[in-house]
Parts: sequence; C-alpha cells; structure tokens
Amino acid sequence: MQPTTSNPTAGRTPIAILGVPFDDVNLDETLVLAGEMIAAGRPHYVTTVGVDFLAEALSDVELRHILFDAHLVVAEDRTVVWASKILGNPLPANVTVPGLIPRLLATAEQKGWRVFLLGGDDAMAEQVRARHPKLQLVGAHQPADKPLLEMDNADILRRLREARPDILLVAFGSPKQEKWINMNYRVSGVPFVLGAGVTFDFLTGSGRRKKGNSGNFWKFMRAVLRQWWRLRAKKKTAPLVAANVEPDPYGNFVIRAPAELGAAAARAAQAEWQRAVENGNVIFDLSDTVFADSTGIGALIRLRKQARELGHQFFLVAPRPQVSAALKLMKLDEFFTIQASASGVRILMESAAGAAPVTSDVQEKELQIRWAGEITALNAVELGAYTDSELAQVSAGMNVVIDLSRVTFVDSTGIGLMVRFKKNLKRNDVNLQFANVSGSVSNVIRQTQLEAFLMDGK
Repeated sequence: MQPTTSNPTAGRTPIAILGVPFDDVNLDETLVLAGEMIAAGRPHYVTTVGVDFLAEALSDVELRHILFDAHLVVAEDRTVVWASKILGNPLPANVTVPGLIPRLLATAEQKGWRVFLLGGDDAMAEQVRARHPKLQLVGAHQPADKPLLEMDNADILRRLREARPDILLVAFGSPKQEKWINMNYRVSGVPFVLGAGVTFDFLTGSGRRKKGNSGNFWKFMRAVLRQWWRLRAKKKTAPLVAANVEPDPYGNFVIRAPAELGAAAARAAQAEWQRAVENGNVIFDLSDTVFADSTGIGALIRLRKQARELGHQFFLVAPRPQVSAALKLMKLDEFFTIQASASGVRILMESAAGAAPVTSDVQEKELQIRWAGEITALNAVELGAYTDSELAQVSAGMNVVIDLSRVTFVDSTGIGLMVRFKKNLKRNDVNLQFANVSGSVSNVIRQTQLEAFLMDGK
C-alpha cells in the first residue's frame, strides 16, 4: 500500500501531553512545514491545540484519535508550553491561530498558493482580499449551520474540487471542524488543511479572543501533574545504546526498546525505527523497558501513526507494569495493539489475515452481521459496500443485528454509515439493532448525540 501522505515531521521527536503528540516547532518552522506539505501535493491536516481542546479530548475518544493522526500538532497556548517544560521536552513556543493564519496568508500571497475559506462568506472574502490584494483566494463558502452528519458534504467537496486550493481553512469551531476535516480531508485532496476556530473575524481585526474555561484549566493542570508524577525518572539515566532492529522469521521487524525509553533514546533511535515502520510490520518489544517518559511515548504514537498510513501493523509487546500504567494514564492502552508476547502477535496477525471486514449468517427471520476492526473514513465506503451486499437477502418484517463486539473504534464517518443503514432499513420495514457495543464506540455515539436513535433496537 502506498502512503497517502508525506511525513514532513520525520526527524522530529514529539512530546505526548495527556496522550496527544505535540510537535517540536515554532511559528516559522510551522510555515516551513506548510510549504513542504503543499509541495508534496498530498492531503494533510494540521491542528492547533490548547488547554480547552485537550480537556475536551480527555472525554472524547474520536477527538483523541483525530489528534493522534494529525500530520502536525502545535501548542495553541502558553500553558501547554509550560506543561512540556515540566514533562522534560520543552516546546519552543505556542502557535496561535490568529498568529499563524495571517502569516500563512502572507506567505501564500508571495508564493502563489491558492486559498479557500470554508465557514466564511463573500463579505469576509472581500475583506481578506483587501488586506492581501495579491492572494489567490479561490473560494469562500459558508454552509448551512447543521449538525456534522447532516451537512451537505457533496456540495462542499464539489466546490473544493472546482477551486483546487492548496490551503483550506475551516472555521466551524472546535471540535466540529476537526471532525469534519478528519472525515473529508483525504477526498478533498487539499495539501494543507487547518481548523481556524469559530469565525475568520481575526483576519480583519474585528474578532475578540475567546477566553479559556477555568474549569478546563484546572482539569488540565491536575492531569498534567498526574502524568509528571507517573512518568518521572526514578533512576540514573541509563547509557545510550545503538538502536536494535532486526527482522524475524515471519518478515516482521522487531524493535527491542532500551531500558529507559526517554527523550535522548527516542531521538537517537527514531530514524532507524522509522525505517523499520516504512518497510513492514513492526513488533516493538518493551520487555526490557523499565521507564518511559512523555517524549518516548510521543515517539511511539508517531510510529504507530506512520505505520497506519502505510497500511502496516504496529504492535507493542510485553510492556512492564510501569509502562502499562503510563499508557493507561494517557488513555493510550486502547489506541495501541498490545500483546503479552511475540507469539501472541503472530496469532493475532494470522487470524486478522483471514478475517473479512463483514461476515453474516441467517437464522430464521434474523440476519446477523458482524463488523470488525476500525470503522473510519479510511474504510467506510468498502465496509458499506460489503454490508449492502449482505443486506440484499433481507425482506420486510425481518430483523437485522449488526454485532460490534470486534469493532475497536468508529469515527463520525462510521457513525454516518450506521445512521444510513438504520434509516434505509426502517423505510423498508426492517428492524436494525446494533449489539455488543464497546466502550470506545459507545463514547463516539454519545458525542454525536445519536445514542437514542441508533441504540433503541427499533
């Protein structure tokens, strides 16, 4: 499988703050990376994350996954930068949206990049043109204010295909804009996509900066201090050793992690670790690791993300209690695939290799369908087609049960798929029930406020 995205942050070691990997970049470096993404010509999305956003992500599984998979995550406010300092890998500076976007537009004006404002009307576009007369502002569109899953994405994507922007700025407010971006950035084809907040008023000097939520601030502070306490080093720093990467007899790459997976070790070995991920499936053996800090865990998140983009698998094997506790604290235990041994990994890979994304059987007047794996924008079309083919054997009066026990995660695109099947079958007098929903899937359903509709069993 060929990668759909470039990796402009390769060589940079992120720091995980509450499980979110923040990139070690300042404003000028962010603009350089924007240029690299645009030059690559493949879709990327970038997000700026502050205290309020992090606090919300603590209770929103889908939002955390979106931040894990972003191509660039920068600190929105100084409090996040302060947190990085006490966690041992200080970020250089915060990068605010009101500071970044005017510089981005000025650079676009110089380099001839094409810009589209999604969430801004024609009047806003004219004000932007007045400030940047040479800017190639190729479109502005303010869609109807509807819930995420009711938006006319076909119309929005048609406008984007016609305009062919290099930069797409989306102002729907958080977290709606991040969820919309995650659902649509790949098919939009835009090389650089960035959430721009609630409005574009700051571009014309008429907007006011939103004040942070004090409750979120203290929630963030308590969580960061818990992370610092759990991940603080209790021993002298172990000497650095060469990265240990070797193939196993099954064609996978085994990475044997050092005793202390800290910032220095992650920086020294990350180039070789990334090469392993680029070349195949990776088993990251943590059996000798007695300590991991926020930067070491940030490196693991980045490796797993890179493997996912390339269609490769990434496993953590035999983490000791200290590392397991750190992963659980940052709510990463469900994000990674963790096995007790390499033999467990091989069994899992063999079973997954022969497993179809959709299976079914018919019992009298009930069709039972089983979904498996993650259901996201990456595979929703394929999964929907498989399911449609299974539903061809359904007639009026029958029951359909879709078993979600093997589904590990679903995003808003996956929820939209569930809604479509529920509505279509109800119109045809067929009852659809979703059964055996895991905690992470239930969390996403609750966030979309569709729990009553999807889970009523009618």
